Amino acid sequence: MELQNKATSLWGNFLRVDKIQIRTFHVTWFAFFLCFFAWFGIAPLMAVVREELSLSKEQVGWTIIGAVSATVFARVLIGWLCDRYGPRLTYTWLLVLSSFPVMGIGFAHDFTSFLIFRILIGIIGASFVITQYHTTNMFAPNVVGQANATSAGWGNLGGGVTQFVMPMIFSIFVIGFGMNEAFGWRASMVVAGAVILLTGIIYYVFTQDAPDGSYKDLRAQGKMPERKHATGHFFDALKDYRVWLLFFIYAACFGIELIIFGTLALYFFDYFGLNLVTAGLVAASFGLMNLFARTLGGVFGDNFASLWGLKGRATWLFMVLFIEGLALMLFSQMSVLFLAIPTLLFFSLFTQMSEGATFSVVPFISKKSLGAVAGVVGAGGNVGAVAAGFLFKGDLNWHTSYLILGALVTCASFLALFVRFSKADEIEAEERFDSGFTRHRKESARKHLEVLGVASEEIDKIKVFGSREAHAIKRLDALGVDLSDVKFKHE
Repeated sequence: MELQNKATSLWGNFLRVDKIQIRTFHVTWFAFFLCFFAWFGIAPLMAVVREELSLSKEQVGWTIIGAVSATVFARVLIGWLCDRYGPRLTYTWLLVLSSFPVMGIGFAHDFTSFLIFRILIGIIGASFVITQYHTTNMFAPNVVGQANATSAGWGNLGGGVTQFVMPMIFSIFVIGFGMNEAFGWRASMVVAGAVILLTGIIYYVFTQDAPDGSYKDLRAQGKMPERKHATGHFFDALKDYRVWLLFFIYAACFGIELIIFGTLALYFFDYFGLNLVTAGLVAASFGLMNLFARTLGGVFGDNFASLWGLKGRATWLFMVLFIEGLALMLFSQMSVLFLAIPTLLFFSLFTQMSEGATFSVVPFISKKSLGAVAGVVGAGGNVGAVAAGFLFKGDLNWHTSYLILGALVTCASFLALFVRFSKADEIEAEERFDSGFTRHRKESARKHLEVLGVASEEIDKIKVFGSREAHAIKRLDALGVDLSDVKFKHE
């Protein structure tokens, strides 16, 4: 069953937090931002941790792998939980439970305890699936691509912000309060965990599962399938080959982003001789592209869909993923800092756009098993990161590791060309897209006409609003035409 009363506009109502759709959008992207911040909060401090715990290169490699390994299973499970219990409760419990290992890593005393906490922290990465799920619940097909991309992109921004904020928090404890470095990095992680715990409470208070209420209420009203159907829908998703294609595609974009977040600060520290704070700032620039780049991926996905349907979304995905791979190979060959940084930003742009493009396709794979599809595809990103992590624990220099990853991404881009939809899927998606687009036009036209002083009862007599209705009605009204006889066809 299709959820009703989804928002047809994101930017037009961007500050209307009194609307549940917009308020949920802001709470969910910010929760994801803080999750990403905490997830990779230890990465820019690894130079200090490595020295204190006497970690070898291989052990550092295992911590990189550990950071993303648990997320694989958590993301698959979390999608199923969203279908059963709703995104509000699922996110609340994820935030509350994940806060403890984030704080707990501050009490690690050797490699083993540090690795265990690093693995457990990875569970917080499942927050991505809930953010995408919750955003999809709140926005109509004509804007769901850009809404999903923006919420995910701004959330991913936390992985960039943490690269320079965590060293600053560390410096406050060490320089400001005169504490030693061993205490500084530990206290920094405790602060991050406490913020996550508070966010869990905020999420429960200020959001709801769907525009019309909670899943529990909607099921009681017969507006949603019963909870028992969620398991069947989960296995239906696993049988769809397109889900697995997107699984590997997401491994080639988000998986790469994860491994970059885990290695970049140390890469610039070791290979370019930068200090801890400067290396963190350079690494942060990669994540800060999420401010707009992932949104662009979703916006262009929606635009391609308006021209070429669902096939257009898949074609756009191929294009950006292909360029991402080439850009990573180019970055791997940079040995001069002033060339490496702009190349890194170019690579980041297409990495984030690839992620946005991927999740502009995901909502159209299966309405019945949205959580399962999002969970499996999201898990692909972490599988990619785990696999890539093995390149950074061996004898390969990291230049070569990045080069190999770039080549693999370029090859993976061709999988997007095999993500296909039936004629029935295309027709249904077009109708859903047009329905949301028409409702958005109608809302915009109504506001415009009210400003012009046209009576509400006259506006209500117009049955269908097309793309030029505001201009046409303005002229007709000026001529004194009786609007009761006016009907516009949707173009």
